[in-house]
Amino acid sequence: MKKSVIIYGISLALLVYLLKLIEYRYYVHELSVGFYISLSALFFAALGAWIGLQLVGKRRRSTITAFNANEMSLKLTGISKREYEVLSLISKGDTNQQIADKLLLSLNTVKTHSSSLYLKLGAKRRTQAVQRAKELQLIP
Repeated sequence: MKKSVIIYGISLALLVYLLKLIEYRYYVHELSVGFYISLSALFFAALGAWIGLQLVGKRRRSTITAFNANEMSLKLTGISKREYEVLSLISKGDTNQQIADKLLLSLNTVKTHSSSLYLKLGAKRRTQAVQRAKELQLIP
């Protein structure tokens, strides 16, 4: 994003400068006006690129920490690796069909894993399973 903002600003300034240079050839007597317009275009293009970089840079400075599941809770609940993958996708809000597509499973297999998760977590619904998994620190 930064590169595209800088490249866009510089190319716009160069284009304005070249257009004013061509105009200078035809209107020699207006050199001072064209020169000042080119300088102001270059200044505002650089200013716009700098402001854009400042705004984009502030948004991307968030830190992302890796989440490690509580291994003890995983062992106590008896959740398998594949069930844990299904649980993490459930917590992201994916439907059974989306989970099946992402994990290359059949829809019935995802439903079986979900039912098994509900039993192991003591939940009746997806939302309860996600809430219980968060309480056990299995998912962020």
